[in-house]
Amino acid sequence: MKPALWSFRRCPYAMRARLAIAAAGQVVETREILLRDKADAFLAVSPTATVPCLVLPERVIDESLDIMVWALQQRDPQRWLDMPAEGHDLIARNDGPFKQALDRTKYADRYPDSDPDQQREIAAAILHDLNTWLQAGWLFGRVTLADMAILPFVRQFAQIDRAWFDEQDWPDLRGWLDRFTESQEFAHIMTRRTLWSPDVQS
Repeated sequence: MKPALWSFRRCPYAMRARLAIAAAGQVVETREILLRDKADAFLAVSPTATVPCLVLPERVIDESLDIMVWALQQRDPQRWLDMPAEGHDLIARNDGPFKQALDRTKYADRYPDSDPDQQREIAAAILHDLNTWLQAGWLFGRVTLADMAILPFVRQFAQIDRAWFDEQDWPDLRGWLDRFTESQEFAHIMTRRTLWSPDVQS
């Protein structure tokens, strides 16, 4: 049987897992679910009850970055894993401080003790720094794991207020995001899927 990837189309964590799986040419059964109505079969296998969750014959991988690395260790034709150590630092900052500020900006009602404007400025400072990292269109001059691990979250942040985002002084960052969202790779992983059910396989 093919590995099963439990996913939710708009989740940035699931996006980056799908990007790496596609880049590696790994064949999986993608099972689309709703986060507000999680399938019992999904809850039975996911230790954290979050997407993405990759079910392999021998184990379950429940963290998106681990899924990316697993896929690329099988096959990495574009050498995404071949990047400077700073790439891992950028991913860690994205998954930590940036994601925290993003959530407190986008879902301000969930964090009544946080100031969404202040949180947006925290996120913006990180994005301004990323803008200075971009070389020849990508963080390290070509596509690497860092680009594809971070870009889905930059997209999510941009969508909070695209007019404001486009007014900021980060032209290289905007170009980076636009190249990503206009790419065939992004279009491929964002294909709409029928919701998974026990009687219908994708």
